[in-house]
Amino acid sequence: MTLKLAPGLSIQKSPINGKGCFATVYFPHRRKIAEYTGERIPDLEAQRRAHRAKLRICDVDGAWSIDGSRGGNGTHYINHSCEPNAYVRTIFGHVVFFALRDIDPGEEITVDYEQTLHPDSKRCYCGAKSCRGRINRIPGV
Repeated sequence: MTLKLAPGLSIQKSPINGKGCFATVYFPHRRKIAEYTGERIPDLEAQRRAHRAKLRICDVDGAWSIDGSRGGNGTHYINHSCEPNAYVRTIFGHVVFFALRDIDPGEEITVDYEQTLHPDSKRCYCGAKSCRGRINRIPGV
């Protein structure tokens, strides 16, 4: 089965981690990049699947999650960065990525994951000057 990518995105080798999601078009500041798509699953199932090596699950509302590895559009390859160029908003049950600043073609699209199903010890390799050293943002640290 071939992955149908969201318009304006490509999947390439990432300097951050494995494969990444890259812009093929210019995304102006605050503009929508794409919606996170995939299989909609209850959070209990998301917890069960969280033990996979590559985690591609995004929380929607504390009750439901989306597994981008099943029916996703390439946005599940968006890597974490402590200095991201995009951000995520949940709007009426839809998880949507927006440009935090102007993003040029060829740039890897990144977001700050902040809280994930990964253990708090999961290391970050984003390479940003302000890298906190871990994927999850730990309150008070």
